Amino acid sequence: MSTSDLDAVIVGSGPGGSTAADVLTAAGWTVVIVEKGRNHLIDLDDPHRLMADYSNDELKFMSRWFLGPDPLLEPRTFRRDDSAGDRDHIGEVNNLPSSVGGAGTHADGKLPRLREEDFHPLSAHGPVEGAALADWPVQYDKLEPYYAEAERLIGVSGEAGANPFEPWRSGPYPMPPGPAMYGATLSGPAAEKLGLHPYPAPTGVNTVPYDGRPACNNCGFCAFYGCPIHAKGDPVAPLQRALLSGRATLMPETFVSRVNVRDGRATGIDFQGPDGVTHTMAARHVVLAAGAMETPRLLLLSGFDHPLIGRHLMFHFQTLVMGGFPFRVHPHRGRAVTHLHDDHLVPDQAARRAAKDAGLPWFRGGMVEHCGPAGPVMESKIYPWGPGHKDSMRASPLRDRMWGFTMQGEDLPQPVNRVDLDPSVRDVRGFPVARTTYRPHRFEQAASAHYAPVLQAVLDEMGAEWTIVTTSPDPEATGSYGDFISPIPNSKHVMGTVRMGDDPATSVVDRWGRFHDVPNLMVADSSVFVTSAGYGPTLTLVTLALRNARALAEAG
Repeated sequence: MSTSDLDAVIVGSGPGGSTAADVLTAAGWTVVIVEKGRNHLIDLDDPHRLMADYSNDELKFMSRWFLGPDPLLEPRTFRRDDSAGDRDHIGEVNNLPSSVGGAGTHADGKLPRLREEDFHPLSAHGPVEGAALADWPVQYDKLEPYYAEAERLIGVSGEAGANPFEPWRSGPYPMPPGPAMYGATLSGPAAEKLGLHPYPAPTGVNTVPYDGRPACNNCGFCAFYGCPIHAKGDPVAPLQRALLSGRATLMPETFVSRVNVRDGRATGIDFQGPDGVTHTMAARHVVLAAGAMETPRLLLLSGFDHPLIGRHLMFHFQTLVMGGFPFRVHPHRGRAVTHLHDDHLVPDQAARRAAKDAGLPWFRGGMVEHCGPAGPVMESKIYPWGPGHKDSMRASPLRDRMWGFTMQGEDLPQPVNRVDLDPSVRDVRGFPVARTTYRPHRFEQAASAHYAPVLQAVLDEMGAEWTIVTTSPDPEATGSYGDFISPIPNSKHVMGTVRMGDDPATSVVDRWGRFHDVPNLMVADSSVFVTSAGYGPTLTLVTLALRNARALAEAG
């Protein structure tokens, strides 16, 4: 394909970039999809190769950075705030997969919609001191048709009406929910007994054969693993459609170092392939879908100077409540999460009192995942070596007898939480790495402290012998970075660094994801999120990418 005939270059092949490629090629556009990482996701000439690459191998995926990036070659830096100096950590900082398919390859597939009020939290609840809370420029009723289409394109299983807090929807899920994990059959009734409302998680996992892909075989290797049989709703389907159209080219192992702009128009990109030589690619449009860490990094490397680029960085504040049981709950069997509850996203009278006691006008938590902990390799590292190690592994108290909850708490946007360029640390190619400056707001911490005892009570009702509560991040942690108890957020839900809005003074891109001052430059990832809500971001970012790419194609 001649780049002089190129309609769009898409930077990043994750859920947003793959969706944009699918939409634009369907509209007749010629596109190039540029991906920094290797290609393990799709091979049109050898479809069976995937099964070898995506093996059920805990060492490979959890310890050896198979999906990348390698933190030695492509580190990031972290500091809690400006008082820490240039940085106080170098290495792994919330690394999402760097490979074809992006974060969609490792995700366990939870795909909830945001609720109506999540798009206007400022109007619904009011401001919170120290946070840049704002309403989104687009509301749920306008997005609902795109949500429904995104669910069909991905293949989402679920049960409409099972969640009393769900937003209205125009139709059922494309597939019914799959079988419940054994632990969820215990935590669900216990939660209901205490007045909570668990429901089957909306999941991008095939429960029946769908769109030419098989049903999930419940192998147990879902979260943080690639799916060897394509039963997971990863970006393979939209990428395959785009590539089979004959109008798309995929370029893996290609690093984009600059977005070129002239006279208020994006003209293309500079990139380095595996040979390390810098080349230029021209295109009528540029679509950025590198994620909420790498998209602002690329913009800053390119010399963009909007003061909000990189700011309002958000994760989800994770509250992890685990319990140990005298019986086996088999958390490693089946999909990673089969049930959720949303009660803590709707503040009740007790939550309102707790917020007032904490000096806050309001707070809320997030969706709660019913789940278990770790695999055998991770468990084996915990017990001391010696005669008792084998007995400990046989008993498997961590892998087989623990069950609990992860609450993905809403993380308020704060201008001081940001991504910028580290002043001296470089990656293997010689470019400044992304530096994260982040400390949670007391909103998240107060909500976590309020809801954790509720989750402990559910575990007690299940028959737990003991319970433990941890959070990620732990803003007061003093241990070595890289451990789970760390000031660095462990959540892989990263949002908000290229905020969208109608006012160029308070946002970087408009409601269609296009830069206010560079209209042929669009963002199609979670960078554009205005707030984090308390739900996983993937379905919403795909929905926005679908809507915005279609509008781009129609505008020409």
